[in-house]
Amino acid sequence: MLESKLEVCLLPMEIFWGDKKKNLETLSQYFSKIHPGTDLVILPETFSTGFPTNEMQQKIESFAETKDEETITLLKSLSKKHNCAIAGSFIYKNESSFLLNRSFFIQPDGSETYEAKKHLFSPGGENKIFKSGDKRLNVVYKGWKISMVVCYDLRFPVWCRNRNNEYDILIVVANWPVSRIVTWDTLLKARALENSAYVCGVNCRGIDNLGGDYNGSSHVFNYKGQELAVDVNNDGILYAGLSMQRLLNYRDKFPTWRDADEFVFID
Repeated sequence: MLESKLEVCLLPMEIFWGDKKKNLETLSQYFSKIHPGTDLVILPETFSTGFPTNEMQQKIESFAETKDEETITLLKSLSKKHNCAIAGSFIYKNESSFLLNRSFFIQPDGSETYEAKKHLFSPGGENKIFKSGDKRLNVVYKGWKISMVVCYDLRFPVWCRNRNNEYDILIVVANWPVSRIVTWDTLLKARALENSAYVCGVNCRGIDNLGGDYNGSSHVFNYKGQELAVDVNNDGILYAGLSMQRLLNYRDKFPTWRDADEFVFID
């Protein structure tokens, strides 16, 4: 069933690198503050561990989980309790012992959707440890078509392209440092404008294992590039209300999607 409005919450939480217990406790504390009526909560990339920049493989493997362990178990519990979907990414180890930076979309009814990050951040050595994905996460939630990419994926517009309005919302979760934050802010808006869609980007706060600084810069841009996210209670939690009718009206009046170039992905 399509809901004409979707209430979105962004959690640019502080990540304590490598301290899964503390990060999961922090998440539970955030959820105690979230407004009732929130439909979707979005977390940063690898929210439970932090992005393992240039770590030894053995250390990274100690962060990894299956979908049946503590991180996803907590998320499913919080999703059901608060009647909202939750999106983000975590470090996953599959049956073949491959490590994946895996995006997730958990729904209150227990539904769960996963895909691995496509573009691995080679300057940080991610490509040496993790296996790349080959599909974008796509899901329908409350009638909204939602697609999701992870951090470095944002730099690649072809991967993010909204062909024939296949999504209404693009979610981008990241650990994007202050040193490159102008790029993050700019590309989020660009993806919204070029794809005639809402874009929700959630970054983290904190200091990583190499001393890199993250300021939590997070946004919701609409199809015109207008900022919608507001920190209502001045507590670092951002909210935005998305309107399906306004999106459809805009696409009808300014149908750039009809003139978009056709292309196919080639392996």
